Amino acid sequence: MQSSTPFWHAESHADRRPFLLDRQRILQGVRDYFAFEGFLETETPILQVSPGNETHLHAFSSEYRDVAGENPRKLYLHTSPEFAMKKLLAAGETRIFNIARCFRNREAGPLHHPEFTMLEWYRAGESVDALMRDCEELLTRAAAATGRDRLLARGREIPLERPFERLSVSAAFRQFADIDLMAALDEEAMREAAARAGIRTAADDTWSDMFSRVVVERIEPKLGHSRPTFLCDYPAAEAALARRRTDDPRLAERFELYAGGIELANGFAELTDAREQRERFIDAMNEKERIYGERYPIDDGFIEALAHMPDACGIALGLDRLVMLTTGARHIQQVIWAPTAYD
Repeated sequence: MQSSTPFWHAESHADRRPFLLDRQRILQGVRDYFAFEGFLETETPILQVSPGNETHLHAFSSEYRDVAGENPRKLYLHTSPEFAMKKLLAAGETRIFNIARCFRNREAGPLHHPEFTMLEWYRAGESVDALMRDCEELLTRAAAATGRDRLLARGREIPLERPFERLSVSAAFRQFADIDLMAALDEEAMREAAARAGIRTAADDTWSDMFSRVVVERIEPKLGHSRPTFLCDYPAAEAALARRRTDDPRLAERFELYAGGIELANGFAELTDAREQRERFIDAMNEKERIYGERYPIDDGFIEALAHMPDACGIALGLDRLVMLTTGARHIQQVIWAPTAYD
């Protein structure tokens, strides 16, 4: 919840200012790294015809009218710059990054803010291994920018020993929940496996609901304590925009980065099959309408651009969370210059 003292009170700002100065140093380090790697910094529009088509993401909407004040058209504040950046890949860019203001409704808490900053970058013609190396370097540089050689999560120090741990989702299910994930890829099998593991499920839970509950309750809290952890090879059903693995199409080339039990980044090899992407979006929006009674439009321009997009990998990293983990801040509002008034 928000502080009872407004951020603009001198005492409140003085408490937060050391974190904010570290934030500036980290931002400069991020830009220096990408310049060294030959990336271009992009600026993409916040207003989009679609905010994204994932089932459980909620957007803010607005309305555009023409110069006569007529012909209203609904637009959305983007939940990430992903669609616009992939269009730039289709246009011919090969290494791009974006430090973007993003917006997600129904999100608030120590790690969530309705308006936040996302660092997103793409490498054309490269693999997710390159993204993981980027993450290792960025976290190390971010800590160094604040005079540290480790992260701080909920009062605990996390060494930045490289290489970071790599753990498959299926291995994590076995290790932390005693579930054979690959034998539980249908709803009935997952329900039985969750019950054996002592994890509560509801009668109307989908496979995805149960998968997420296992991850949140049993796996996430255990990740990234001795060093940051890449959780890799997600089931294809949990990777809406990621390419399937060629050696096992049940899995996708997707990973998430964790430190101190906190999710920091989500990366994957990009799906470029326009037909399959549209089908995935339609399925996700049907599920969104079933659960929440609403759906978002599909960006037809994005679907068209996929046919021209090269093989690429991309990743989104929560910049505010990175600042928290490098400074020891315990609430996201401590590292945001001017928190949004939403209460």
